[in-house]
Amino acid sequence: MGNTSSESRRRETCDTREWLLSGESPAISSVMFSAGVLGNLIALALLARRWRGDLGRGAGHGNSISLFHVLVTELVFTDLLGTCFISPVVLASYARNQTLVALAPQRRVCTYFAFSMTFFSLATMLMLFAMALERYLAIGHPYFYQRWITHRGGLAVLPAIYTVSLLFCSLPLLDHQDYVQYCPGTWCFIGHEQSTYLRLYATLLLLLIIAVLACNFSVILNLIRMHRRGRNSRCGPSLGSSRAGPGSRRRGERVSVAEEMDHLILLAIMTITFAVCSLPFTIFAYMNETFSREEKWDLQALRFLSINSIIDPWVFAILRPPVLRLMRSVLCCRASLRTQDATLTSCSTHSNASKSADL
Repeated sequence: MGNTSSESRRRETCDTREWLLSGESPAISSVMFSAGVLGNLIALALLARRWRGDLGRGAGHGNSISLFHVLVTELVFTDLLGTCFISPVVLASYARNQTLVALAPQRRVCTYFAFSMTFFSLATMLMLFAMALERYLAIGHPYFYQRWITHRGGLAVLPAIYTVSLLFCSLPLLDHQDYVQYCPGTWCFIGHEQSTYLRLYATLLLLLIIAVLACNFSVILNLIRMHRRGRNSRCGPSLGSSRAGPGSRRRGERVSVAEEMDHLILLAIMTITFAVCSLPFTIFAYMNETFSREEKWDLQALRFLSINSIIDPWVFAILRPPVLRLMRSVLCCRASLRTQDATLTSCSTHSNASKSADL
């Protein structure tokens, strides 16, 4: 009983505190803000360079930048907006030595911060889902993809995701008491007392992660089938067939598989990053409030959730095409070595059978 009353007093103190405790340092928040802005700007610069290169190469062929890179650009833009909308509020709190509740009357800054956190976290996950769905349709249903999926539709994804996120995240605004301030006073989020909406939000993120993983798994299976078809085609007869057609078709198929592998590696790493960053929040949403505050799980969960928008652009900046080719070669090396003997044996058997038929 005593523990419950002390925990209740601690929660009320954190929610109503107006001054930061001595010893609170803005170092972590400053590093996160600087890394987020720098990483997103570098990623946008690299994407702009990719856009110019792809448009230049496709000028004579009627091709333009891939829809996947359009979605990546929208994801990086969303991460940059989230960093610029959220982190400066924390830095202002440290600069004034005041909590978010005390920065503006009627808890407006606290409400703004909590809404921005929920909005940009959901928008990021929806963007990852759109990227995974685009890859799934492009690989698994190419005819549907070629007919119905356009670059104009890709540009419409961003406002559509923002609209859905805005509507869903605006539900707590109907009751300002749904947002509470967490210790040390520089964070605001959905109150643990509002367990229904908090768990609904966490469950939605979890379902989106599962859907993205399912799309990626389907893409992997389709890429394996494409690789096997390309391997089997190398055993096909060369006499009596077109000399230029099969070779160029096989080269185009190998290039297509390699490009899709690069996209899959990039998307998979971004998905794993978001899953790791959102897992503490999901646990926090279903955790007992007393235990989460005693172990300071609430603060760690919110920090992990905000780190994702910092990591994503650095993942794209680091995983340049040479690095992706190296990772692809490492991932495919063992599989190629295992299948080489089988391929040679299959080709030899096929050749012997053809010779016997000719005799």
